[in-house]
Amino acid sequence: MEDFEVELGDESEEPQTQPIDSSSINSQNLYIPIVMHGHKPFVGQEFDSLDNVHYFYNNYARQGGFSVRIGGSHKKDNVVVRKEYMCSKEGEKIVRNSKQPKRRRGLTREGCNAKLAVVKSGAKFRVTVFVEPHNHSFSTPGKVQLLPSHRHVSLAQRSLAQQMSDANIPTCQQMSILELQSGGLQNIGCTERDIRNARRNVRKANDGHDADMLNEHFLAQKEKNPYFTYTIETDDENRISHIFWADASSREAYKVFGDVVVFNTTHSTNRYEMIFAPILGVNHHGQTITFGCGFLCDESHESFIWFFEQWMKAMPGGPPKMIITDQDPAMEIAIKNVLPNTTHRFCIWHILKKFSEKLDYATYDRHYQSFRNCIWDSENPQEFEARWVDLIEKSELQRHGWLTTMFNLRERWIPAFVKHIFSARMSASQRAESNHAFFKKYVDKRNSLMDFITRFDRALHNRGILSYNPTILIITNTPCCGPRLH
Repeated sequence: MEDFEVELGDESEEPQTQPIDSSSINSQNLYIPIVMHGHKPFVGQEFDSLDNVHYFYNNYARQGGFSVRIGGSHKKDNVVVRKEYMCSKEGEKIVRNSKQPKRRRGLTREGCNAKLAVVKSGAKFRVTVFVEPHNHSFSTPGKVQLLPSHRHVSLAQRSLAQQMSDANIPTCQQMSILELQSGGLQNIGCTERDIRNARRNVRKANDGHDADMLNEHFLAQKEKNPYFTYTIETDDENRISHIFWADASSREAYKVFGDVVVFNTTHSTNRYEMIFAPILGVNHHGQTITFGCGFLCDESHESFIWFFEQWMKAMPGGPPKMIITDQDPAMEIAIKNVLPNTTHRFCIWHILKKFSEKLDYATYDRHYQSFRNCIWDSENPQEFEARWVDLIEKSELQRHGWLTTMFNLRERWIPAFVKHIFSARMSASQRAESNHAFFKKYVDKRNSLMDFITRFDRALHNRGILSYNPTILIITNTPCCGPRLH
């Protein structure tokens, strides 16, 4: 609030009142606030603006121990000529006849008549009514900051709270940080609920503008680096259905490390329930890198075809030699259409997990380890096929439908069939699972698309910083050399 001058007038202009202790009650059960000299309003007092009126009366209320509510106003030629400010306990509770169940709440209205009224007088506002007595007791100085009109989330607090929310710091912990920063809860000036409401108001203000903000963000990224690329597709109602984007570092990394990629989708990353679809790889330090990302409206083969087409347009150097995915029919159709010359391999980790679901407990307990040894230890396709057939006969599972299906698909997931193809030591989409776990530290299902992109960019940046560690070790550490010990 800017500094302002208030005409206090002479001492003789103030109404003469006997000092009454705020803890005492007069014959009419009325309470009189006690405030510092010169901080009490009086009839005839003038202010330069309504903001100054509100500030002065609210400051008086804070010292006195009550809360202020803004009352009605009168206008003439669209200019306010009269305004009222009253105690927050003014009026009575309105009881409405309704069959709907109601939440039981404490009484906040007690029929208090304390108020201040001003009228426009030339360029100023003059106090014409000042009712001083209240019909209720006052809050103590240690608790007055909790009253509604004295709580306020400052711009600095709002900005800090937003930054902490972006870092997934819970609101309760945000309050602890603000407490340490301000020297105590009583000095924060707002409550945990106020912080939540301020964040909700920001989200509400951005509702309906998420798509525009996202497009502006992508345009700004492309301006900063022309090698950034993105595509947004909308449906017949002009709603976003698919999004693809890849930054410059992803496209450059694909040139070097794009022989083997992992593709997997995940849910619960945004409030619109769009499906997050990243394509991942591994660098020369064995660290996960991102080759592009997307949001899809569903997991149909049409959506996957669109995604892979956009991805191939963005990536230099042609299609990968191998792609690892879950066993998903829609993905399989899309990969056959867009990446016909790429070896499509199923995630062996997900298939091994299904053994416990597809086999009864006794069969699983007795034979799973034998199946596992057969899968991992076979040196070539012929050895695997012989061991598998023998194991099926011994376990009497010749008519087990799922095992038969998986044997027919053996070229897609058994290591012995793909040893001749470079796989960067990846045989499962577990790298995608760990990637999702990493990003879940930054995002959650309440995020808008713009929130997600902002947090995702920060997560990628942080992962990039962490990826420097092995390189730093190579530069700073000298290998220890010495004679071989026998």
